[in-house]
Amino acid sequence: MRATAALLEQPGQPFVLTEVDLDEPRPDEVLVRVAGVGICGTDLEFATFFRTPALLGHEGSGIVEKVGAHVTSVRPGDSVTMSFASCGTCTLCRTGSPAYCRSFDAVNFSGRRPDGSTAVTHEGREVNAHFLGQSSFAGHVVAPERAVVRIDPSLDLLRAGPFGCGFQTGAGGVLNVLQPRPGSSIAVFGAGAVGVAAIIAAALSGCAVVTAVDVNPAKLEAARGYGATHTVDSLAGPTAEQLAALVPEGFDFVIDTTGREDVLRTAVESLGPLGRAGVIGIGPSETMSFDWRSILNGRSVTGIIGGSSLPQVFLPKLLGLNAKGQFPVEKMITYFPFEQINEAVAAVRSGVVGKAVLTF
Repeated sequence: MRATAALLEQPGQPFVLTEVDLDEPRPDEVLVRVAGVGICGTDLEFATFFRTPALLGHEGSGIVEKVGAHVTSVRPGDSVTMSFASCGTCTLCRTGSPAYCRSFDAVNFSGRRPDGSTAVTHEGREVNAHFLGQSSFAGHVVAPERAVVRIDPSLDLLRAGPFGCGFQTGAGGVLNVLQPRPGSSIAVFGAGAVGVAAIIAAALSGCAVVTAVDVNPAKLEAARGYGATHTVDSLAGPTAEQLAALVPEGFDFVIDTTGREDVLRTAVESLGPLGRAGVIGIGPSETMSFDWRSILNGRSVTGIIGGSSLPQVFLPKLLGLNAKGQFPVEKMITYFPFEQINEAVAAVRSGVVGKAVLTF
């Protein structure tokens, strides 16, 4: 079948709206008509180097139109959101940790199915797709069953897409990994969509001190509306000194969403004894380094992928909290028609919007 898509013809260039051809779903695959798709920082990062022609996008939601012969978890007509793919056969997948699937890179970032094929072509050329299980910068998606999560049909489909990555990642980093006890302290570095999800989760967990750290005063002001009890503007003075003034004994937990080595080092050094740092961000720094004394006194640094979530379990819970008004991320969403994808990307890069969602 044919689908409208935003194709990346060259790394770092604008997306090009065009028509692509999609395979029929295989026995373990699902065809989804996309209703909306969020734009995530990971899309923008991979757009600078991913092998082209490429079809990105990984915060899609929509309606199932067809299912393969072996698919049992969804059926045509179901409302779904989509998340990352996993092999389903390694020990980590089988024990409930698909975010750390031993084939994670191969099934999410190779641009191909596990057998090396692609479901997407453009004018006879093979397109590198299957990005994080979906490649949802398109009107239709062929996704593996494991990347599709059935959700309550009463939920807002347009809002649901970003839960599959950004919101799940930030919230899961707090709720699934750090699991802060009531009364504890946490600092979240980066007050974008992922950071805000972490801030909301920290507030839900009963943290007494929830500190948002950023360089954008508007984002910091908005963070207070999501549950931040304190804010730190890193341009207003040394970040470490501002954090020490708030919690002299050191924070119990920190989350870094920036992917910057200097920021992560500051985050780790702001921890108190037995403090835990969650590393979420993918950004400009390829390495991280600390003074060895930074991780003494029982401090630990933990990498977090996809909020350490089992999406089929965690996403419905998170969406349920949103429906009850307890996870109010809709305040940060700005909607753009799919045809305005490049304008939406520019708005995300500039920080004008917290989370851009493309609608079909």
